[in-house]
Amino acid sequence: MQLHITQAGADTIVAVHASRLDASIAPQFKTDMMEIINGGARRIVLDMSAVKLIDSSGLGTLVSLLKSLNGQGSIVIRGPSPTVLGLFKLTRMDRVFTIESTPATV
Repeated sequence: MQLHITQAGADTIVAVHASRLDASIAPQFKTDMMEIINGGARRIVLDMSAVKLIDSSGLGTLVSLLKSLNGQGSIVIRGPSPTVLGLFKLTRMDRVFTIESTPATV
């Protein structure tokens, strides 16, 4: 999995360069993201514009990452596809994560 990481002020912007965030990718994604969190990132903006499908493993990983911030940070989902956004709404995770429709410029 390729992640492109940039810094914009207090925001750590992570562009996910994968078409799927599913059970086959979620463990490596979590490992990579935990390195970013352990490196001190507290406001993470995930550019999900390339992700076309997310399953329960991917969603569970995002929730786990948010919990690892212990209420001292946030994860913003930016640029989700209609399918990904639909899953966030169906599971009501759109109430847990801030979702921005505009993709990040990286």
